[in-house]
Amino acid sequence: MIQKTFLPKPEQITRQYYLIDAKDKILGKVATKAATILRGKHKKIFTPHIEVGDSVIIINADKVRVTGKKMTDKMYQKYTGYPGGRRLIALGDFLQKKPTEVLRLAIGRMIPKGPLGNKIRTRVRIYAGDKHPHVAQKPIVLEV
Repeated sequence: MIQKTFLPKPEQITRQYYLIDAKDKILGKVATKAATILRGKHKKIFTPHIEVGDSVIIINADKVRVTGKKMTDKMYQKYTGYPGGRRLIALGDFLQKKPTEVLRLAIGRMIPKGPLGNKIRTRVRIYAGDKHPHVAQKPIVLEV
């Protein structure tokens, strides 16, 4: 007997909200856990080309840790578009300036590029402090 490939229909996909507290957690471990949930790889109905993932709320993004000398040695770069316009900033300075952007970049680089990835990336909400406005969604607390 030939078994058909299962493809989830939109009404079969149930969405949840998950809450991750990043206080004193390793940056990469938090990003990996969030990317897995956003992608939907923790579900039995995971399909690579369909968005089946859940939403993730991350609090205390400014209190995330890294190992070794990454605070001074790890550099983020951007380009302004002008000649000589390459700008470098160390992780420590970047965390002080834009604490949520560090986690957003780490998670975003773990998600596939293209239209599906763009849709998945909108489901993450990152906050620098310990307050968030998503209490009504009843998020499930996750340990990393």
